[in-house]
Order: sequence, then structure tokens, then C-alpha cells
Amino acid sequence: MTRWLTAAGLLCAAAMAPAADPPKADALDRCVRQALVYLQRSQETDGGWRALGSSRTAGVSALCTMAFLSAGHTPTEGPFAKTVTDGVRYVLSRQQSNGVIATDANFEMYHHGISTLMLAEVVGMTHGELADVVRQRLAKAVSVILRAQRTEGTHRGGWRYRVEGSDGDLSVTGWQLLALRAAKNVGCDVPASAIDRAVEYVLRCYDENRGAFGYVPRGQLTVPCAGTGILCLELCGKQLHRAPQSLRAGSYVLRRAPKFEDQHCFYGLYYNAQAMFQLGDSYWTTYRPHLHNLLLRAQNDNGSWYGVDGEARMVGPNYTTAMGVLALTVEYRFLPIYQRGEEPEVEGRDK
Repeated sequence: MTRWLTAAGLLCAAAMAPAADPPKADALDRCVRQALVYLQRSQETDGGWRALGSSRTAGVSALCTMAFLSAGHTPTEGPFAKTVTDGVRYVLSRQQSNGVIATDANFEMYHHGISTLMLAEVVGMTHGELADVVRQRLAKAVSVILRAQRTEGTHRGGWRYRVEGSDGDLSVTGWQLLALRAAKNVGCDVPASAIDRAVEYVLRCYDENRGAFGYVPRGQLTVPCAGTGILCLELCGKQLHRAPQSLRAGSYVLRRAPKFEDQHCFYGLYYNAQAMFQLGDSYWTTYRPHLHNLLLRAQNDNGSWYGVDGEARMVGPNYTTAMGVLALTVEYRFLPIYQRGEEPEVEGRDK
């Protein structure tokens, strides 16, 4: 069965029209650096970043900070060290006494999951006084995610917009699961049962007939959700590496070349770049040139990207630029979550 699915993946890879050769490393590095310079210049004096037409937000600020981390810049290393430090401190300043990191109560778990993931990556990439403070705050943030995981019904194991509630969706769940996985990598107490329940929810979002992941169980299939589902499985244990569901969903992604008109385009680029990289082989070599050519050709003179879909226009260029950098730097492997086949085993999923 797995051999058949792998062959199907190769055939479906051919369905994505061949792209021009990917850019050379120096062109890619120059593109990433220009984007980081843009983000450095758009950072507010308190270390945060704004969503379009609004005040600074924890989620966008965490993504922008993580973009620098993904290119190898930490609070103690690189020409952007102060930018990273200020970004980390801003996100920490948004943590409430109950452990939640959010600036929007209606979407608190989006902010919280992204911020927790970023903080876990900081702990995994640096040492010193700031890292010690982050580790303490990270433990509180992890406890929020564990508390917010749904415990019964169709959405058991998942998460949604608020800490309290009974519903879930794959988009919010993806951020929480990535955060838990990253936190576990740096020694946080993450029960295996929480990972197991989350994986079960992700698998309930998989549509066996159509071979991809939906926003909710038995819900609409989307390319970003396909990438989210694949990445969640790939990061949750060696026994799930190249699972049949992931290989079929990877083929689903490769049948749909990315374009800026796609709904949730930059969100999809972020997740699918990681997903295809984790699957490797023809999945990544087919997807990579499309990703690179799309972004390098569309970069603005100031280093930013402006999306055209509704989400991009609503959240703005700080968001799209950060997501573009995060997608392009997958191969850099600076972020611990970007490691491929090198992470510690997850207790409870690898036995």
C-alpha cells in the first residue's frame, strides 16, 4: 500500500507543471535578508509588529520574531540580535497572569499557539538570562494549551479560537500541536496522551475518499489544511513519518501549484513548504521551485510581500512577509521544528 501511494505521489508530482529552476543560494539568501530588513524597519519601538490597520498583536509579532530565528538570527547572535530580543520581550509582555499570550480575546488560541511555538524555538536556539526567563514563561504557556485541549465529542483532542469551548478545527489545532512538539523538544512536560489525542483529531479531519485533510472532520478540503495535517503527523513520531494519509495529501498539494490568488495563500505556503520538506523526495523537489519562483519574483523593492487574498489584505505585509521568510527558510534548518528526521522521539508515538 505504501509503495503504491509513493508511486501515486510521483505521478501526481508530474501533474504540477514544471517550474523554472529554483534560484541559486545567493539569490535566495539575498531575498530573505531583504525581507528581514523590511521587518526590522517595521518593528515598533516596544518590539511588537502591527497587523494592518490595528495595534500590535502577539500573533503577528511572534511570527515576525520567528522569521528572524528561521534565518539563524537569535537574541545573542547575528546583526538582528536586538530586533529578535525586542520581539521576544514584546511577546512575553503580552502573557497574562493565567498564562495566555494573546491580544485578541476572540482568537486567543491563534495568538497563544503561535507565540508558544516561537518561545519554544527561542529556548532551543539560545542560552543565557533571556532564555531562562523564556523557559519559565513557556511552561505556563504549555499548561494553557493542555488545559484548552477538547476532551469529548467529535473535536476531542483538538483546539479552536478560545481556551474554553468544545469545538475545534485543524488550523488552530496545528499551531497548538507544533507548539507542544517544540516545547517537548526542549524538555517541557507534555504528556504523551495529549499528543496522542491531538493526532487522533488530525486523523479525523482526513477524508479517505478524497485523500486530503479538511478544516474540520468531514469538512471542506483545502490546500493549507492538507499541509497542516501532513506536518502534524510528520512531527509526531517516526511511526507516522510518510504515513499513507500524508502521502496522499502530499499528492493533493502537488496537483495544485501555489498562486497568490489562493485563499489563505501565505498560510498555505508556510505549512506546505514544511510539509513537503518533511515528506522529502519528489514531494519537496517538485514543490520547491514553485515556492521559490513565486516568492522571489513577487518580492517588493522594500523586501516585503503583499498578498491579494482576503486574509493577506486584512492582516497586512508584516504577516505575509514573515510567512514568506518562514516558507523560504525551511532548508536552512535553523529552527528546531524544521529539522527533518533528527528530532528526539516522541514518547507514546514511537513505540
